[in-house]
Amino acid sequence: MQMFCYQCSQTAKGVGCTEYGVCGKSPTLARLQDNLIFAIKGISAYYYHARELGYDDPEIAGFLDEALYSTLTNVNFDAQSFVEYALEAGRMNLKVMKLLKKAHIETYGEPTPVEVETGTKKGKGIIVTGHNLKALEELLKQVEGTNVYVYTHSEMLPAHGYPGLRKYKNLAGNLGKAWYDQKKLFAEYPVAILGTSNCVLIPSDSYRDRMFTTSIARLPGVKHIDGYDYTEVIEKAKSLPDLEEKPGDYKLRTGFSTSVVASLADKIKELVEAGKIKHFLVVGGCDVPFKRNEYYREFVQKLPKETVVITLACGKFRINDLDLGDIEGIPRLIDVGQCNDTIVAIEIAEALAKTFGVPVTELPLTLVLTWMEQKAVAILWTLLALGLKNIYVGPILPAWVNEDILKVLTTEFGLKTISEPEKDIKEILKV
Repeated sequence: MQMFCYQCSQTAKGVGCTEYGVCGKSPTLARLQDNLIFAIKGISAYYYHARELGYDDPEIAGFLDEALYSTLTNVNFDAQSFVEYALEAGRMNLKVMKLLKKAHIETYGEPTPVEVETGTKKGKGIIVTGHNLKALEELLKQVEGTNVYVYTHSEMLPAHGYPGLRKYKNLAGNLGKAWYDQKKLFAEYPVAILGTSNCVLIPSDSYRDRMFTTSIARLPGVKHIDGYDYTEVIEKAKSLPDLEEKPGDYKLRTGFSTSVVASLADKIKELVEAGKIKHFLVVGGCDVPFKRNEYYREFVQKLPKETVVITLACGKFRINDLDLGDIEGIPRLIDVGQCNDTIVAIEIAEALAKTFGVPVTELPLTLVLTWMEQKAVAILWTLLALGLKNIYVGPILPAWVNEDILKVLTTEFGLKTISEPEKDIKEILKV
């Protein structure tokens, strides 16, 4: 099947155009339109969370209108313009990530490094999953002075880095890893659960009656909370058995903001010039429960000790329990936050480039990314729009990428797919 489009009444046999559009749309054009729609979805997620905190930008809204309109039937048949739209989507995603970063920092303070417990405290519990820091804060306010402890899950882990959230004594730690472990995790712990954004899964019956959604998230058979009154969630937690005091097997470190890492730039420069740091890698992104994604842990484990790894998004859970040590005080594993905190990784790269007096593209920097859904598409186009090279993606290429699109991505942007850890490390480090 070359394409699939069924958005108008002309669609072939009333089912869908699969070889060529009845309207005249080529398969490559159809796929580029799909690509743009996916990027728009990613931008919209970040824009939604920024607007929840009262931050807006009419330029972003205007782009979303125009870009979505361009995919309407019989509007734009120019394939090249959709490559340009994708790059503009990347630039708009950069803008919206900056906006959301500003919203988070002005609301909760700039993150600082912190070690996060992975065990449980004696008392009642609520697990918060998703990405929504405002929902987490409102819940933390409402459990103050009680024995109901709040645990983050997956992409909520970086919340611990923000001073304005860390100040709440009932924020107890982080349970679990990436989004896809939730069915097992939520069934294991007798706690209330609050889903705040994307990355929620349809629950099993074992915990459906103690799960709640808020904000954009909705699940069948699960109580939705409009607004931020979480009384029902808290009362459900209180009705459940206590969690036992049980320390975790390890602690997780997060909270490396742009300012924190930029303050180390001179020391990093000294170590690079001395040959003690030879390469920087960004390893992370949106994880998936494929055996193929074991690649990322193996890749990091096999890196030489003269490398520094920046990680982010739920892909961090493949590697953030590893003790990589440090290079004269510079951590070898630096967690900068959620997927939207890709902006932090970009700003760190820009700060290092300024310190070394070179363009970002000349830094000893490679990106090794995992992708799962539409936000990752928006982020990829941001990186491409910035002119970054040396980007490896996995576990597979997006299904809408055909030979024509792949040729553009590889020849014009130098995009590569992951192969085997040892092979890729040799290629990256030229050893």
